Amino acid sequence: MQLSRTFLLIMVAVLLAACAPEDAPDEADNDAEQAVEDLHALFDDEWERRLEENPTFAARQGDERYNDRWPDQSAEAIEARREATRDALDRLLAIDREVLPEKEQLNYDLFRYDYENSIAGFEHDSHLIPLNQRGGIQNAHRITDALDFDRAHHYEDWIARLEGFGEYMDQTIALMERGLETGWTLPQIIAERIPPQIESQLVDEPEDSGFYAPFKDMPERIDDDEREALRESGLAAVEDVVLPAYERFHEFFTEKYIPGAKESLGARDFPNGEEYYAHVAASHTTTELTPEEIHEIGLDEVERIRAKMKDIKQELDFDGDLLDFFEYLRTDEKFFFEDPDDLLQYYKAESKRIDPKLPAFFKTMPRMPYGVRPIPDEIAPDTTTAYYSRPSGDGRRAGYYYVNLYRPETRPKWEVPALSVHEAVPGHHFQIALAQELEDVPQFRRHMSPTAFTEGWALYTEYLAHEMDVYRDEYEEMGQLAYEMWRAVRLVLDTGIHMMDWERDEAIEFFEENAPRASHDIRNEVDRYIAWPGQALAYKIGELRIRELRQKAEDELGDDFDIREFHDAVLLQGAVPLEVLEDIIAEWIEEQQ
Repeated sequence: MQLSRTFLLIMVAVLLAACAPEDAPDEADNDAEQAVEDLHALFDDEWERRLEENPTFAARQGDERYNDRWPDQSAEAIEARREATRDALDRLLAIDREVLPEKEQLNYDLFRYDYENSIAGFEHDSHLIPLNQRGGIQNAHRITDALDFDRAHHYEDWIARLEGFGEYMDQTIALMERGLETGWTLPQIIAERIPPQIESQLVDEPEDSGFYAPFKDMPERIDDDEREALRESGLAAVEDVVLPAYERFHEFFTEKYIPGAKESLGARDFPNGEEYYAHVAASHTTTELTPEEIHEIGLDEVERIRAKMKDIKQELDFDGDLLDFFEYLRTDEKFFFEDPDDLLQYYKAESKRIDPKLPAFFKTMPRMPYGVRPIPDEIAPDTTTAYYSRPSGDGRRAGYYYVNLYRPETRPKWEVPALSVHEAVPGHHFQIALAQELEDVPQFRRHMSPTAFTEGWALYTEYLAHEMDVYRDEYEEMGQLAYEMWRAVRLVLDTGIHMMDWERDEAIEFFEENAPRASHDIRNEVDRYIAWPGQALAYKIGELRIRELRQKAEDELGDDFDIREFHDAVLLQGAVPLEVLEDIIAEWIEEQQ
């Protein structure tokens, strides 16, 4: 009887399956295919919009279609961009995420994260501060670094851009005037650093302008008559448009902007300032940590790293306290070069010394090379020790590690290995070039750059460099700790300045008491935090999270843990928010098990 009942149940199931609509699986497949098609149409449309609305960004990707124009900074264009962003999110939400394949769900989630974060930022008017001492329209000529000048049409595009510079400048001034009216300005102490940068553009002869530089060495393939005509047009545009625009800007900036700029330092003094700072903190760290929690993490890290510094001081048998040791590291002549070119060659040599160590720790390495360049003279006094410039999206321009040669007597040799690891390989260049070389992902994924991931990864590699035997002695190990302390101090100072009313001198003193960086660099760093609220929080938070994920993987996999595979798991999905990285590593651990 039991066998009979079982047989009947099986037969009923077979009959029900036979009676089911035959096209149900096909309908599901069709729904999924249509959803994927709609999703990628959205991605493609938005990528094209991003290029068209950001001509200088497009140029850096090797896309020449918009090389005859600057970004439109008018109030109408800004509002149109915001509305288009809201419309794009609506298009995304109209797509059924549940029918998408798993990899497309990740694309969906990352796009949604990016756009929701942008829309949340629309609640604040920080776009009314379009520059700071580290960059802006005052050095707009630097876009030439990303442009090709080997055909006549390249010069024609550049001339058209020069002829449109006056409107671009006037739009920028209008934004800043609106900032004066609404309370969105740079702090005065930061604004006062910018007039010398503007003045560097006010040359006596237009031929000496950085905007005219591309015309000085024109390719032979352009015939003589055409070269001369292009030079005349370029010179006229610089003389008649660019230089008068900078004169207007200098007058506005010195006579109106600086006197009207806010005297306080903290972001909390902007309209709805506490909400704004909470937004930028969450945006840069990709976490829900509050500014108060971040401040406490910073204080804890400062104490932990300080103890390690004391250990190294003892290993070196240094006679004096930690502050004496810092002063020794900042000032002893053996740690410095006098000639800027000698310092540049040292940076280059140290960078190449790291390359042979990479294969033991990385399974996948980028195809794109990188170079080492000096930071331009006009911004070097006001910027930090180094930075990285990503390769072009079309693969025609390498990445560059820019190093500061201003006052080489303040730039110690012991910091160069950790700095080079961070800015070049296996830090920023490794991560960014690998992301741009990803296949079978939409364009926005190749260029996505949550600060906590990109900077957290670069800081993690400074720690990794111990295992790679990059640091050759206690001084270079101290250099790594000095850089790690630098990022821990940032957590304290950024939150202290923007939410706890810390003064500039107070921040500088805290920095000097805990890190052996040169006074000039410390002041530049503190001013960077003042000018760019929240960005500095991302480094240490990101590094701590990546190290936690690695520890988790080592604990769960034991002898099966492979550092090369772990690094692939971290890097080969591109830059992602930290909570997404946690999911990726959890899934990778399961696969390894």
